[in-house]
Amino acid sequence: MTEQMKHSLNPEAAETPTGDPALPQTLVAQLRAMRAVIPAFTQLTSAQRKVLFVVAKNTDPDFVQATINGVGASPTAEQGIGSTPDELRLDTADAQAWTAVEDEAAAFLAGIVDANLIRRHRIGHKALAVYAICRGLSKLAEHAHLLPHVELMTRLNRFGKRKAKKPAAPAPAPATQSGA
Repeated sequence: MTEQMKHSLNPEAAETPTGDPALPQTLVAQLRAMRAVIPAFTQLTSAQRKVLFVVAKNTDPDFVQATINGVGASPTAEQGIGSTPDELRLDTADAQAWTAVEDEAAAFLAGIVDANLIRRHRIGHKALAVYAICRGLSKLAEHAHLLPHVELMTRLNRFGKRKAKKPAAPAPAPATQSGA
């Protein structure tokens, strides 16, 4: 197994935090600057996305090519949509080229999410270790000063606690018929 594989499969392999604490803010600024160079960059609401998705994802590429040919065969159709066949071909090629950017950005985001998951796991794992150590030490008289800390940690610790069960709803009383 390569070192890279060992590192990626073992969150503990990345023990030390990475250098510059300003790096995340720098990357955020760079990502925001990239927005300005992406043609037609926008943010849609979920409802807007849903409306566009139906046509965008269900239009057959062969159908699109046939419509471009139809525009080329009819000046009236060209006037009706306000685009030439060459403009339509360019738009189609442009959309196709941007799918590579879309895929790479999704992979980039997944890598960032995974790296942060590893960071949070490392922090949580160490916090649980500190809790276990302090809990053990607090039982010794010379470490009694840890008791308030252990009590707070115990109250805040989500691990090993069972969720309180909701009391069962009382059974409905049997319906009685009034006799006349």
